[in-house]
Amino acid sequence: MIQTKNLIIGFGKAGKTLAGLFDKQGERTILVEQSDKMYGGTCINVGCIPSKKLIHEAKTDSFAVAMQDKDKLISALREANFNKINDLPNVTVINAQASFVDDNTVALSTGETVRAERIFINTGTTPIMPPIAGVDGERVYDSTGLLNLGDSQATAPKRLVIVGAGFIALEFAFMYHAFGSQVSIVEKFDSFLPKIDDDVRAIVLDLLNERGITVHLGQDVQEFKHLTEHTQVITDKMTLDADAVLVAIGRRPNTDALNLQNTSVQLSERGYVVCDDKLKATDHIWAMGDVAGSPQFTYISLDDYRIVADDLFGSGTRHRADRHTFPTSVFITPPLSQIGLSEKQAKDSGKNYQVATLPAQAIVKAKITGNTKGLLKAIVDKDNNEILGVTLFCENSHEIINLFKLAMDNGVKADYFKEQIFTHPTISESLNDLFAEF
Repeated sequence: MIQTKNLIIGFGKAGKTLAGLFDKQGERTILVEQSDKMYGGTCINVGCIPSKKLIHEAKTDSFAVAMQDKDKLISALREANFNKINDLPNVTVINAQASFVDDNTVALSTGETVRAERIFINTGTTPIMPPIAGVDGERVYDSTGLLNLGDSQATAPKRLVIVGAGFIALEFAFMYHAFGSQVSIVEKFDSFLPKIDDDVRAIVLDLLNERGITVHLGQDVQEFKHLTEHTQVITDKMTLDADAVLVAIGRRPNTDALNLQNTSVQLSERGYVVCDDKLKATDHIWAMGDVAGSPQFTYISLDDYRIVADDLFGSGTRHRADRHTFPTSVFITPPLSQIGLSEKQAKDSGKNYQVATLPAQAIVKAKITGNTKGLLKAIVDKDNNEILGVTLFCENSHEIINLFKLAMDNGVKADYFKEQIFTHPTISESLNDLFAEF
């Protein structure tokens, strides 16, 4: 049996960063990762980085070249992540599946057993594949499969049908449209992007239609029927022909193989590890990142690390509740970014608020680049001029939205942006106009 101070299960953002901290503290740590293709976690290998690389490459390169460039980048990042942790003197990386024996003991698929004083679960999530007839067919992919489609073919599929209309689905829709695919989106519900206001959502839908990306709302997929040359996506209302199908309806936690029933750890109805506000599942077991039910973004996983690190070695004052406001971005073209309350949420909260909007076509920089489609929107408290929320559907919104994280965390009022000095010509200078009436 291997004895260690710390056992980290999963080589994700939080886990690898925590391993580095333990090394600096001189604490013996074992980091277990079941796949040598997942060093660095979901973001680096099958999430943010490969998808954003392909979105960028789709503007200029062929499908085959883009896939090759993506593979080179991911391989380099994966190797760098492994070496950075594996070279630490107090950390040992083991490739194995972990399975709990009890609260302190974990059996590995290598035949070894590890007993640890502290255990940290950082196993992430996996795409959900629904129990629909034909879902296991060779032309039906999850997001990981479609990111790696270049392994099996040199050109993008002529017709791509995407089931789902969330962040991942929309990013793939724009990406594969840029590669030349005819893209159709099928969504079970009558709307999409539920946290985005109707006026912004309408512009997103208009943009999809302008690009030739068809959106079919309120349609429930019944079957994937596989024919010799293509697959039919059969809904309760229509049939679509596809050369490839992406199922992007959400993700589920990777907890099944951990045998957590052998421990005191509790799981939610959806299988996430139940934690307190400091990410503790028991006295000496923590969960971090997606598997803890945290918002599924790598920067939230990093913040989970900060909470755990503060609990172990700091003041113990950091909590998940502290980050009630954080930015998000959907990397469509242009990107859609949001922080804080939407107008609907502000209304439902009963706040006395006012709204300002600015069309992207009014921004000089947008006219220069030709990216004039979009809308900027701010929600401000009438009583104290507090910024309640901002939605930016415009070029460079994924960068600009971070200004509002700083502003909202530090109590910067709306009128600050009205008179702030920005460089010209830029998208950010449009904030003068957006906040002019506050």
